[in-house]
This record gives sequence, C-alpha cells and structure tokens, in this order.
Amino acid sequence: MTAPTALPCGLRVRPATPDDAAAVCALLNEIDILEIGRPDTELAEIQTDFKHPEVDLERDSWLLFDGARLIGYGLLWDDSGGERIDIDHYIVPGRLPGALHLLDLMETRAAERAAANGAPRAVVHLHLTLAPTMDLPALRARGWQPVRRYNVMARRLSPSSDPLPPSRPGVSLRPCLEEADRRRAHALLQEAMTEHFDFQYRTYTQWLDDIDGERVDWSLIWLAHVDGLGDAGLLRSHNDRASMAWIGNLAVLRQARGRGLGSHLLRYGFGHYAALGRDRIGLGVDTDNTSNALALYERHGMTPDFGVDTWELILPVTGGGTT
Repeated sequence: MTAPTALPCGLRVRPATPDDAAAVCALLNEIDILEIGRPDTELAEIQTDFKHPEVDLERDSWLLFDGARLIGYGLLWDDSGGERIDIDHYIVPGRLPGALHLLDLMETRAAERAAANGAPRAVVHLHLTLAPTMDLPALRARGWQPVRRYNVMARRLSPSSDPLPPSRPGVSLRPCLEEADRRRAHALLQEAMTEHFDFQYRTYTQWLDDIDGERVDWSLIWLAHVDGLGDAGLLRSHNDRASMAWIGNLAVLRQARGRGLGSHLLRYGFGHYAALGRDRIGLGVDTDNTSNALALYERHGMTPDFGVDTWELILPVTGGGTT
C-alpha cells in the first residue's frame, strides 16, 4: 500500500446511510454519462447494496463531499470470507487527490477484513469501464493491475424478429414460482459457475440477499429440465432497468453442454422480453469464459455495448484485524 494521502482541504468524508441512496444513484448516473454515454444505474441497485446484511455501512462505505456536493463514493464487500475483497470506487473527473484519499481508506479496510477472515493477504478487486473517470496511471502507481476483461453485450428486440422459440424435444422450461424451484435454481447456479473466474460460493440465504430476493420477479427466472439429466440449465433475468431488459445469469451444467440448451434459453429470453415490449436486452460476459459464452452471444446477434476491466491489488495483512 502506498503512503497515506491527506484529505484535501475543503473536502470531507463520512459513511453512507440508507437516506443517501438517491444522492449516490445520481452521482453514479453522472459518471455513467461520462463513461458510457447514458445513465445506467437504478436506485434499487443502490438500495439493495445499502441494506445487504453483509455490508456494514458505518465501516464499509464512504461518501466524499466538496462542500454540499457529493463528488466520490466507495463501497466494500466481502463475499469470500477469505482473502478476496471487492470494492466499488467512483469519482468525478479532476478530483485525483480526493480519489486517492478514498482509495487509502478502502485499501486499509480491505486489509482489515481479510485479516479478520484469517487470510494472509487481501486480494482486492475493482471494476472500471475502459474509459473511467479515475486516473489509471495513478491507479497503476499504487500497484493495481487489470486482470480480466468483461463486455456488456446488447441486442435490439422486436416481436416480429424475436418470437418465442419452438419447444425442443426432451426439454421443458418452467419459472421459479415455487420455493423448491428457487432453491434448485440457486444450487444449479452454484454448480455451473464454479469454474468461472472470480466465482465465490454463496449459500441460498446469501444469494437471496445478493439478488434482493424480496423484490425479485421469480416469473423471470427459468429452469430448463432435460429428459435423462433433470434440471440442467437456468436463465435469470430482470425487467427493472430503464435502458434495457437484463440477463443476470445464463448457466448450463457441464454434462448438458453442447446440446443447444444455452441457445434455447437465450432465444426464450429474447422472445419473452420482445413480447413484453422491450426493445433492447443486455448481459455481461467474461471475455475469457471457459465455456465460450462470448461466442454464443455473438452468434445470436449480441454486440459489445461497453467494456469493463477487473483491476486487482494484492495487500499484505498484519494482526488479527477487526470485523
């Protein structure tokens, strides 16, 4: 970790509270416009983060103000219970000293969390668009390096070009309307995603917290049952983004791959949302995904909307840390 930077004169930092969600959402949309050309953050996303039981807002969130203006925001969370710690870091352009001060606070807290988990180091990850408001040379100077590239893929929809696909022999889809199906969806997702970069196992309760299970429209999450294999595929989507419908997960168990199940689920999602009147749908994909998911999406007409890099910093930890 670099030497601590002083809080620049005239700036102040405090933790976030639930009442700050709207202000944080406005800041993130201001930054979205600069980075990707449109506002892309929904208030519900911030509210979900703020109420997550694994986030201690008092210790794991930071708001940076210049007078009354919010100019920076940070959030830290610990899905791994080990060395892997995630942070979000947002800053308006031209405020590098404030940005570095926020990073000081967040890196210190990340090392504390990893130490409290009993880990010998903290492996900290941060996601940034390819043209972020953060100064990348300054980030590299602190030891951060990009380690993975993700693409947000998008596609236009219309009822005429995207009807629901015909049923496939031996395959049936059902929405997760029952508790047993929701638990099956969770188990299938954990199994199918194990080999993916940055995967962190989540219990059923943790998963519900992650996706804000109280607000989820379970009719938009479908399980695919394959004769002879059982439930072998999953499409998790949601319809609460203004810019486009969104596919959160498309997962197929290893033993069911190569049968066109992923394509069928994807086309079903296209058809369902086209029928609802949505004209655009998107998803995020790891460009080095071992199951070749990127090629699947490209074959079905999805094209890159914008890119996101995962940046990594490895920090030593000392002592036992505090939770």
